[in-house]
Amino acid sequence: MSAPTISVVDLSKFYGEVLGVNRVTVEIPPGLTGLVGPNGSGKSTLMHLLCGLLRPSRGSISVLGVPPDRPEELFRLLGYCTQYDSFPAGATAIGFLVHTLTLHGFDRAAAERRAHEVVERVGLADAARRRIAGYSKGMRQRIKLAQAICHEPRVLVLDEPLNGLDPMGRAEMIDLFKGLAREGRHVIVSSHILNELDLISDGVIMIHGGSVVAEGSIRAVRGEITTQPLQVLVRCDRPQTVAAHAFSLDHVVEARIVDGGAGLLLRTTDASRFFPDLGRIILSTGVEVETVTPADENVHAVYDYLIGDGGGVR
Repeated sequence: MSAPTISVVDLSKFYGEVLGVNRVTVEIPPGLTGLVGPNGSGKSTLMHLLCGLLRPSRGSISVLGVPPDRPEELFRLLGYCTQYDSFPAGATAIGFLVHTLTLHGFDRAAAERRAHEVVERVGLADAARRRIAGYSKGMRQRIKLAQAICHEPRVLVLDEPLNGLDPMGRAEMIDLFKGLAREGRHVIVSSHILNELDLISDGVIMIHGGSVVAEGSIRAVRGEITTQPLQVLVRCDRPQTVAAHAFSLDHVVEARIVDGGAGLLLRTTDASRFFPDLGRIILSTGVEVETVTPADENVHAVYDYLIGDGGGVR
């Protein structure tokens, strides 16, 4: 049997006459899924709908078989990390987590044990007894994540969870997200820093104007874009030689030396012909190649292609 998924079918949400999301249909498998879009695109609305915090105007949602209108069941299997701070006055990290866990049915002793395990996992063990009001922005992000994962949910919905973290903290949290996904969980992460989603995501859902414009792996989505030439970066010992030969190919529309002469950026309109042709050039010239990597198989480039004037999906 296939793994249970999060299923969204023909989902719309209107705020009066204002469109939140419009006829969204997606299937989200286990793993890390990045939710991509600028402010106002519908990301937070979609997350709130998944968590049962909003009711849809039309359409349906199933989170591992549970609709959001069954909140007691939904909250057992889902953890939500909001981008906004809201904590009980005077709460410490341990007290906040123990309270959350008792709401999930843990007895006091089990809640205490689990709370200490979770603050350790998010890197807050040394500050576990301090008041959250005195925490830095990065520490508050960590305790919100701890609250989302403390009851061992199968689904995590994380809205801008890396905001306020320093580079080391971001790396630690990304490793944590990847570990949670490896455990078979659904981890849905939004971030306005798109290169972070390249590091995080197994797949992406790209939203613009309340509608999904693409979904799937970055490579697959990039492969569907036919109106933008594929960009490939070649690092080798003689980029000028490769450029001279590449210009003879009718599908290569640009060859440009980059990185102070250490690399060559090529743009091709036909990826299926380009890579065999590039291999023949390398073999015939004896050029020593360090790397050949796509230069625009990333979230930022793909999203720009899709919503820009020149982008399109076949």
